[in-house]
Amino acid sequence: MATMPNIDPAELKGRKLGRVLAKIGKCTREQVHEALEVQKTRKVLLGQLLVELGHCNERDIAAALAGQAGMHYLDLTGFDIPEQARGVIPAENVNSYQVIPVEYNPVSKRLKIAMKSPDNFRAVDDLRLLLGGNVDAVVGDPAAIDTLIKKYYSKSESVVDVLSELSKDKKFEKLAAGVRGGESIDLDAVMEAAEDNQVIKLLNLVLLQAIKDRASDIHFEPFENEFKMRYRIDGVLYEMVPPPKHLGPAITSRIKVMAGLDIAERRLPQDGRIELTVGGKPVDLRIAVLPTMHGESCVMRVLDRSNVELSLERLGLREDDLATFRRLINKPNGIVVVTGPTGSGKTTTLYAALAELNDIETKVLTAEDPVEYDIDGLCQCQVNTEVGTTFAKLLRSFLRQDPDIILVGEVRDLETAQIAVQASLTGHLVLSTLHTNDAPSSIIRLLDLGLEAFLLTATIEGVVAQRLVRMVCTNCKEPFSPTEEQLMELSLTPEMVRGRRFMHGKGCDRCNGSGYKGRMALYEIMTLDDEMRDLIMKQASTAVLREHARKRGMRTLREAGLIAIYEGQTTIDEVVRETIAEE
Repeated sequence: MATMPNIDPAELKGRKLGRVLAKIGKCTREQVHEALEVQKTRKVLLGQLLVELGHCNERDIAAALAGQAGMHYLDLTGFDIPEQARGVIPAENVNSYQVIPVEYNPVSKRLKIAMKSPDNFRAVDDLRLLLGGNVDAVVGDPAAIDTLIKKYYSKSESVVDVLSELSKDKKFEKLAAGVRGGESIDLDAVMEAAEDNQVIKLLNLVLLQAIKDRASDIHFEPFENEFKMRYRIDGVLYEMVPPPKHLGPAITSRIKVMAGLDIAERRLPQDGRIELTVGGKPVDLRIAVLPTMHGESCVMRVLDRSNVELSLERLGLREDDLATFRRLINKPNGIVVVTGPTGSGKTTTLYAALAELNDIETKVLTAEDPVEYDIDGLCQCQVNTEVGTTFAKLLRSFLRQDPDIILVGEVRDLETAQIAVQASLTGHLVLSTLHTNDAPSSIIRLLDLGLEAFLLTATIEGVVAQRLVRMVCTNCKEPFSPTEEQLMELSLTPEMVRGRRFMHGKGCDRCNGSGYKGRMALYEIMTLDDEMRDLIMKQASTAVLREHARKRGMRTLREAGLIAIYEGQTTIDEVVRETIAEE
């Protein structure tokens, strides 16, 4: 295995290619000047010209480019990956980052990897995080790396394979017994478990599988007699192969190390964040660790930034609803509220609205808890109650920042609601979220917080309620006839649906046998007119407000669900689960 001459790459970093080649003895200065003269008449890269002129070969140029980036070049001709290095990086990571391990010291846990290009610095950063530091990188020939990946990593390891290996290892049982007994545990033992190669490999595989299956959350939960791993895909939890109970503390400790949390603290909840690039896509993981009776429960929220559709057209709004929503968000001032339970897609709807409003002439400020997606052009602020940075405090500061549009993550109290009203009355558009069942009940909720009815009617322009329902898998979609009981759940009779087609998914590999793939939003948009404002001033009930809104053309969540069923996009079960019957 040949390398570059014994020259410190730091001496070559940033120098011109010709100088690097001369320095490492691959060609002379005269040959470089000859190529530079030819380059004046032809628009060709210097390296390519030197190869054409016969002064260097492709490998020499690759070595010089590595030196230019301050890295060593490794000649992989006839190279075999040492046995002790082979299992350090899971096959999925090798294929994802296109790197190979070339040297591994099990004592210091120092790993050397070879990669195809010196530009692949994200691979080094991510592997340092995933494998626990001590990763050095060199550059190798891309074709040789491809050959070695094919030879050693063509067969992917599964979670089951790693679990069977781990279940044989007895060292974790002692650690688990200490955690269960509540006794003080040896921090060195916890750290050793967190840096165990097989634990690292298991967690990496679980993460890769979750991102591949487009899971939104990964749950690691300790119970009295078992330790569960579950994914949430399209809003529904699916259980994975559970690891042995005694592996729980090791897995949780590994997650805490990756998120930079305190592994010694097992009595208080902790929150953290991990940023990775998986398969070339940026992925943020939000970590929440919660102490329970049987150990620490850990939930990872997967925020796949490449997966988020920040465009109003892609949200699934019907044409009339889209036109109404656009009219609302393009008003010069007023408050627009998006409401629904946790995980109903409110944040995505608001981000899509901001993405449309975000231009060079508009100043947009957001107060969020937490900031989920980092968007260019928005001034995004994180709420931090520990240091007193509340929604209300941020909002007060926003008014001195000369904004055009303000996003308040959530109206939780009267103070926040009052400042949002003040902002709206002084010529700002305010977008916010609430937790209510439907659009009309949002008015009652704001009044319940203590907001004056005359202020509410002067500022609220519209309320958008939404729910997410799973979509029928397009791969295994087939017609079916609903039973009378199913129709009754939607207050329908067989006569009312005669001639209509209903669809469901019979289950296939693509949808993990569930019959559903992906989700769509159902919307209910209520705008305020003078009559509606009069009703609010007279303290009319939610039912009266809903009835008036429907007369003016508001489509309820249940009605939006029925249209989606008739169009074969979702099923009766999903709409019944997510919407309430009209009174």
